[in-house]
Amino acid sequence: MKKISRRNLIKFGMLGSLTSLLSISNGSIARILAISPAPTPSEVEGPFYPVANQLDKDADLTKIKGQNGLAKGQHIIISGQVRDITGQSVKNAIIEIWQANANGRYHHPRDTNVAPLDPNFQGWAIISSVQDGLFRFKTVIPGAYPATKNWIRPPHIHMKISKQGFPTLVTQMYFPDEQLNKTDLLLSNKHTTERSLMMAKKIVRQGNLDIYEYNIVLRKH
Repeated sequence: MKKISRRNLIKFGMLGSLTSLLSISNGSIARILAISPAPTPSEVEGPFYPVANQLDKDADLTKIKGQNGLAKGQHIIISGQVRDITGQSVKNAIIEIWQANANGRYHHPRDTNVAPLDPNFQGWAIISSVQDGLFRFKTVIPGAYPATKNWIRPPHIHMKISKQGFPTLVTQMYFPDEQLNKTDLLLSNKHTTERSLMMAKKIVRQGNLDIYEYNIVLRKH
């Protein structure tokens, strides 16, 4: 396991898929649901949490209201469910989402990456879980970017989940089969189970869109 410096840590500070559930017996489903889910691991907020307000923070990050263009990159859907550690769904949880664009650049004054900005990429969203704790948003796969001279961060999406009665969770969602996952200092600092809980699952393709599943489990106070 690679060591990670305190400075870099500060800086960068499961409902299964429907397809999987349908493929097993009712008895197996009952046994699975009876097991308390593991909480989603927390992660540092990082230096690029949005600091400038914007009018458009809806669930479609691939376009900005009032503009005709679409964000560059591979458009995807992320869907999932928010639950607590007893397995109960959590409705009306506030989910903040922020990420780099397809070039690996954040729309943030502290990002010194020379990669180009994308004027059609929203970059930040604030959505909420609905009935049964479900949520869904559309975005692009973020590009990798240099965190330090010797550290390239893999594609990831930041999330902050807030709900009265629960500690606020800050975490990062990663994509499967990314080579840079193996050398990322933050991800390597997690044990195997934690890494699996932070990894999205590609579940289906609809038209030209890949749909990923990412479920969130909140601790209780």
